[in-house]
Amino acid sequence: MTDYKSDLEIARLADKQKITNLAKERLSIDSDSLIPYGHYKAKLDSDYIKSNESKPEGKLILVTAMTPTTAGEGKTTTSVGLTDGLNHIGKNAMVALREPSLGPCFGMKGGAAGGGYAQVVPMEDINLHFTGDFHAITSAHMLLSAMVDNHIYWNLEPNIDSRRVSWRRVVDMNDRALRTITSSLGGIANGFSREDGFDITVASEVMAILCLSKDFDDLTNRLGKIIVGYTRDLKPIFCNDIKADGAMAVLLKDALQPNLVQTLENNPAFIHGGPFANIAHGCNTVIATKTALKLADYVVTEAGFGADLGAEKFLNIKCRKSGLSPSCAVVVATVRALKLHGNVDPKKLSEENLKAVEDGLPNLIRHLENLAKFGLPTVVALNRFPTDTEDEIKKVIEVCNSFNVEAILAEHWAKGGEGAANLAEKVVNIVENNKDKLKFLYEDNDSPQKKIEIISKEIYRASNVSFSQQAFKKLNEISSMGYDRFPVCMAKTQYSFSTDPSQKCAPIDHEINIREVRLSAGAEFIVAIAGDVMTMPGLPKKPAAYEVKIGDDGKIQGLF
Repeated sequence: MTDYKSDLEIARLADKQKITNLAKERLSIDSDSLIPYGHYKAKLDSDYIKSNESKPEGKLILVTAMTPTTAGEGKTTTSVGLTDGLNHIGKNAMVALREPSLGPCFGMKGGAAGGGYAQVVPMEDINLHFTGDFHAITSAHMLLSAMVDNHIYWNLEPNIDSRRVSWRRVVDMNDRALRTITSSLGGIANGFSREDGFDITVASEVMAILCLSKDFDDLTNRLGKIIVGYTRDLKPIFCNDIKADGAMAVLLKDALQPNLVQTLENNPAFIHGGPFANIAHGCNTVIATKTALKLADYVVTEAGFGADLGAEKFLNIKCRKSGLSPSCAVVVATVRALKLHGNVDPKKLSEENLKAVEDGLPNLIRHLENLAKFGLPTVVALNRFPTDTEDEIKKVIEVCNSFNVEAILAEHWAKGGEGAANLAEKVVNIVENNKDKLKFLYEDNDSPQKKIEIISKEIYRASNVSFSQQAFKKLNEISSMGYDRFPVCMAKTQYSFSTDPSQKCAPIDHEINIREVRLSAGAEFIVAIAGDVMTMPGLPKKPAAYEVKIGDDGKIQGLF
């Protein structure tokens, strides 16, 4: 198409409102309650947030998706498009999303601010350093790392056994070389050498704490409860034992305040926090979501990757801990992704193939079945691509209808809010008529092992769950320490219901092996690492960073 424009080009053509004007006109927020970061982004002051606590809340809409593929499903794009669609039909709506990580931005995935005519802006800022939240989280995490090793170096009380340090380091970049390292080399002056390693910042417990905290005091308290290691007689040592929690909280003070930006259609958006859903809990901050609910009648939020990961954790962890309860779930699907789950040749995605669509539909249906277990009414947003044929679209709609779920064709990528108007009308109808109460998949008093087994069998359809000796030992340790009531955060490949990313569509009767268990005592959940998933991703053979540069006109190129 000769008139094709990239996401970046579309974003640059946006007629943005100054953030102070948008806040005043759309949200009745005075400039005194904003902390501007330039003309088009600002943080919302914590005192203003507290002043709104008694206001009634709007309705929450969760956007999730089928199992992701290399074709891309457009979950963020749909979240933004639906928000614009709701405003287009006359509703007062805003969106609350996560911040993109630099790792995937320069790796394989690229930017994460939506796409086409359904984006949040300023797109370049959001995808890069934004307001510095991720840098603050990385700095707070690394301060604790430095203080742990300093505590060991000076042999301070309580004595940390250097063989039993559980606190790893982080950086917001994909760097496989840092997964396992040896630190403190170079002699006596540099401390005691030990095995160490890095995770990506989005997998940091500090990130999870920031996203789950209800206010600054809660943040500080949670930071203090982080377990950094153990004594020689296996007693846990906490962050507040080595007096790092106060300084960490100071570094996170500004980062805790939500970031206000806008969509291409000048609708308000919070972009705040950014854990991955395959290795963390995959949701934006509780503070941003709850604040949005005080400011709008309808709030659209997104959970990362497929519903088996992001939505499951949103419901079992974020909603359980915060009291949030969505009134509707929107499952994003594409004809292209269904074809890939139907084992079509990726080079032939543009060709009509009804059989491949039909063969891939069990993946979508399973996600719908899973969401029904939470008592959550659901609609499918069929995110349209130019190569989709009418017969392929008709096939998806017919199959969804046979499972009593309506599939709505959504064209927000090409048409913005107008293209999501039908989806918005359907969502409003569901939200306003939903009387069901959210159900959790497991009980607080279920053992951690039982919680893992329930998720694996009910959501992933595994026939067996196995645990490494190390994982079993850690589960017993968690029980002995009294943390049994914590929810479970599964870390698993996002590309399959199984732990094998090559098993597409809807595999059954597979085994989930839990190779490692980590306790996040501050975030108040238990991480169960399944299969070969890594908490520090690597770059692909041809990283997206190859294409990112400053052009002759002084503008960024290659950021998509």
